[in-house]
Amino acid sequence: MNAAIMKEKLRIEVGQIARPVPGPTEVLIKVQCIGICGSDIHYYEHGRIGRYVVEEPLILGHEVAGTVAAVGTKVTNVKVGDRVAVEPGVPCGQCDYCKGGRYNLCPDVFFLATPPDNGAWADYIVMRSDVLFKLPDTMSFEEGALLEPLSVGYHAMNRANVKPSDKVFITGLGPIGLLAIQAAKLFGVREIYASDVVAFRREFALKMGATAVFNPLEDSIAEEIAKLTDNNGIDVVIESSGNRSSISSTVNVVKRGGRIVFVGLPPENEVPLNVEKIIDSELNIYGVFRYANTYAAAIQAYAKSGLDISKVITHQFDLLDINEALQLSRTQKDKAIKIMIYPKSD
Repeated sequence: MNAAIMKEKLRIEVGQIARPVPGPTEVLIKVQCIGICGSDIHYYEHGRIGRYVVEEPLILGHEVAGTVAAVGTKVTNVKVGDRVAVEPGVPCGQCDYCKGGRYNLCPDVFFLATPPDNGAWADYIVMRSDVLFKLPDTMSFEEGALLEPLSVGYHAMNRANVKPSDKVFITGLGPIGLLAIQAAKLFGVREIYASDVVAFRREFALKMGATAVFNPLEDSIAEEIAKLTDNNGIDVVIESSGNRSSISSTVNVVKRGGRIVFVGLPPENEVPLNVEKIIDSELNIYGVFRYANTYAAAIQAYAKSGLDISKVITHQFDLLDINEALQLSRTQKDKAIKIMIYPKSD
């Protein structure tokens, strides 16, 4: 089968490798489409993300949906021909985190495209059957693949215990931020404010349902939000930009007693926060690492929502053209949001 293999930084080659064979509890999946994520770009450009380092040739890609092509002897939850979304993390199921329902924190998780684990930029992949979720007939493969980045926003809403009456502010309008808008809508939120330095992405956020958008380089966001909310302020801030200044300013935007969720990773490990304000305002601060228990809930909520998360797809490429797709994603952030890849070879 074909697979796009990262040989070294800024070098990916599409070549032939052996098609995997599923074990007794595993499933062979024909990949129908797979997204390019910001983490894929980061590995491609820098060869590492924090403690995860690319030390040998690696297949990237983890936002995936496909068709069941073969099943192991002990698989009962799916059958050949089923259309499925793939949750890319396979936890151990034995540790305290797994048993407590927070399997995203499992220290022994296999996660697609996180070194040394290969990803899904290939014709086929094998995954354990319990991380597969059947797609309703009303959902496309593209929407199935987008359940992965949507899950980040969905998990952020869960972490902050978001309610329909909350006013939510989302910083950073890449795919995660834009899909966080959709996640907030799935939670019934009516007032969703957002910011980004790129005009194209601010306009995109309005199309995705944001109430109002701001340019953090030009607008006095705290003052603008005070006007728009009758001085009631923001209940929940979802910080997805990873920008140092944006992270620090979250405590100035959220109301007293509010909630802040950090999603975006900054370039440095330490960013200043006004601790006095955190204490005096009794703020709740949460971190998000991937997601847990989101796929089934998101599918159920989204299928009847009337929303269309596939709007974030701006470009589509064949797997054989992966280098062109990566170059576009890296260099044209004023034109590209989510790029979808299609392995079409037999």
